[in-house]
Amino acid sequence: MTFLEIIVIAVALAMDAFSVSLAAAAAGFAGNRRATFRLSFHFGLFQALMPVLGWSLGLSVEPYIARFDHWVAFGLLGLVGLRMIFAGLHPEAPSRTSDPSRGWTLVMLSAATSIDALAVGLTLAALKVSVIYPAAVIGLITGGMCIFAIAAGRRIGSRLGDSAQIAGGLILTLIGIRVLLSHLA
Repeated sequence: MTFLEIIVIAVALAMDAFSVSLAAAAAGFAGNRRATFRLSFHFGLFQALMPVLGWSLGLSVEPYIARFDHWVAFGLLGLVGLRMIFAGLHPEAPSRTSDPSRGWTLVMLSAATSIDALAVGLTLAALKVSVIYPAAVIGLITGGMCIFAIAAGRRIGSRLGDSAQIAGGLILTLIGIRVLLSHLA
């Protein structure tokens, strides 16, 4: 897997956290440096840990799926991508009753926005790609994008959030198609 592919995957995976950070800032919840740090740190950390967890699970099942691993990679990335596109096209109203940068709400949002990274970790194991470097890049890019989203959210509101999620879904789906086509060719 090339560095550019890792960057593209990282950016695509960060779109959920980007959207949440943007919406939190637009709603006025991430108005100070501490909230910005909490959101970006937790989202980045969870995005870095989930591929490692998925990769670990993938190693235990990989010998059983070696003949059709490219279909598994295509299916996982395609499903995750389509889910992201669907979520971007059908946004739910954000809750204004609890601060998303604190407590269990933050932990739950961090876990929910990083489920996609678990599937990518499974895919990396199926492709026999080491996970440490991609996981670190994914976490760092997610954290950086969250900082940017919070700054932008303070300025432009939540209009961009759904479009970013749709773009992330399209990118993951296209990467899944590329994996499938490269193994079939």
